[in-house]
Amino acid sequence: QVQLVESGGGLVQAGGSLRLSCAASGRTFDIYRMGWFRQAPGKEREFVASINWSGIGIWHADSVKDRFTISRDNATYYTIYLQMNDLKPEDTAVYYCVVRSSTTGVYNFWGQGTQVTVSS
Repeated sequence: QVQLVESGGGLVQAGGSLRLSCAASGRTFDIYRMGWFRQAPGKEREFVASINWSGIGIWHADSVKDRFTISRDNATYYTIYLQMNDLKPEDTAVYYCVVRSSTTGVYNFWGQGTQVTVSS
């Protein structure tokens, strides 16, 4: 099992910034990729960004490119961040930290989620 603890959500005005953090523990040796999904009220969960364990492969959804940046703590390897700049009301959602193990093709561990609310 992998345990994920997220932090950093909150309320911010449009145009503002927030940084989310996610620390993984447990079977971290089996982590292949970590990332973020989000789910807005009444909408399906959507991919936001992900980063490989090596830190080399990085992906961002088109909707957040140039505004959000995923990164990894190079000291701990298993803590990731999502820097969110120029936030918009449509970014309001619960943000989930996720892990894909090396033996699966899906994100098989999910955090409890952290609320991000952007006011206009």
